[in-house]
Amino acid sequence: MINCSEKELLLYAVTDRHWLGEETLYDQVKKALDGGATFVQLREKKLDREDFLAEAKEIQKLCKEYGVPFVINDEVSIAKDIDADGVHVGQSDMEAMDVRKILGPDKILGVSAQTVEQAIIAEKHGAVFTTGSKDDADDVSHETLKAICEAVSIPVIAIGGITKDNVAELAGSGICGVAVISAIFGQKDIQKATEELKFSVENMLDA
Repeated sequence: MINCSEKELLLYAVTDRHWLGEETLYDQVKKALDGGATFVQLREKKLDREDFLAEAKEIQKLCKEYGVPFVINDEVSIAKDIDADGVHVGQSDMEAMDVRKILGPDKILGVSAQTVEQAIIAEKHGAVFTTGSKDDADDVSHETLKAICEAVSIPVIAIGGITKDNVAELAGSGICGVAVISAIFGQKDIQKATEELKFSVENMLDA
């Protein structure tokens, strides 16, 4: 089974076309990669399959040029069709064990977990990393993250309301990185925001 290195999961960028404006998603992802993003998840909720497939192939190629893992949120069939590096699913999406059966043993599988129990099940069912998150996106529980990190042997990254200004609060939790959306793609200067956030994450992990 393929593993994700903790280094690759340091700064996990999750796309969102909400802030595109005059730019393309490709342009924004490139800026994030230029700024040092170490992992990219393509997340689309409204595109039809044909447009999603075309976009996925384009961003997949870009990520390959940078040597950065590329996964797709939830859409397992699209990930399989384009031979993406893997998939990330939430608790309300397809069950991890079923995703693993479709993708095979050599793909990345990330699973969202809000509790220790969910994280343990995700690991048993083939996840190679998990994101520790809370329903309240403005509050990532240090205690929950630490408990999840102690309960599983796979890497854990935090998601939910994380910025360069508050990421230091996660020091000592046991996570190996963070996943963000608006802290990168919602910023005016995406490349600079990515650079600054990566620096803050590295400082947090060294603390």
